[in-house]
Amino acid sequence: MAPDRVDALFQLSPAEFTAARNALVTTLKKEGDGETAERIRRLPRPSVSAWVANQLYWRHRKAFDRLIAAGEQFRKAQAAQLAGHSADMRAPLDARRTALGELTKTAGEILGDAGHPHSPDTMRRIMTTLEALATYGEHPDAPPAGRLTADVDPPGFEALAALVPRSGLRGARGTTPSRIIPFNQPKPTTPGRQGAGAKEEARRLDAERRAKAAEAKKELQETERALADAKRVAEQARTAMKAAASRARAAEKAKAALEARFEKLSAEAETARKDARRVANQAEEAAQALDDAERAVRTAREKAKD
Repeated sequence: MAPDRVDALFQLSPAEFTAARNALVTTLKKEGDGETAERIRRLPRPSVSAWVANQLYWRHRKAFDRLIAAGEQFRKAQAAQLAGHSADMRAPLDARRTALGELTKTAGEILGDAGHPHSPDTMRRIMTTLEALATYGEHPDAPPAGRLTADVDPPGFEALAALVPRSGLRGARGTTPSRIIPFNQPKPTTPGRQGAGAKEEARRLDAERRAKAAEAKKELQETERALADAKRVAEQARTAMKAAASRARAAEKAKAALEARFEKLSAEAETARKDARRVANQAEEAAQALDDAERAVRTAREKAKD
């Protein structure tokens, strides 16, 4: 779908998107690629929050990639725990929280530079989209970063299960991949040990449920802390923006006062230059009159001698 030209569309501002999209559709039709033109024609203009998420991808790729990498590491750590292996989940959570805070601050700057309202609702939707993209990580089914047209919601349970890598999970059979994490099934037991095996299996399942519940609670707490951090960063950005606006207003006022003072001094200087020219002319005329008078006196004296 003319990838480079489509990517260029999503790097434009929302106000420029529709006209540029229609122009590209016209060009593709002239080139004889009607099928691609029709697909591009159906692309909706991105919402402001989706546009900001796209700009973070196109203009701040290193920070964006750090967020996605942290989400991918967390996804793999979850898979390891589900497979019964120990895994460090705090490190990727901390990395994701740091990257999310950095991108949230940058998102506020992008909104301000573009003249869009820096509202809490817009910031919330941007942060929700970033968190959802981090949850998808590098999974093939992840939404197309840089080409979003609307906000991305976090994946539901079934979709979230599909995001966890299947390799290494206990109970996996055959080679056909599955997008849903299989639930642990009771192991077959011999008739003589069926009662004891059932109790052991029940205890194991109960322990697994408690472990998963504890991990879910821990993840919720981590996510809530990340949300609190992002809110704090957003509030700091709003405060800084207000302070910058106040300084800008004061600077404009001082500039106006200096310009008025400069105009007044310029007028006074022009008046002084005119007065100086006038006095100089008067002095020149007086000097000429003095020369004429001296010449007349000399002439009169010469006549008197004669």
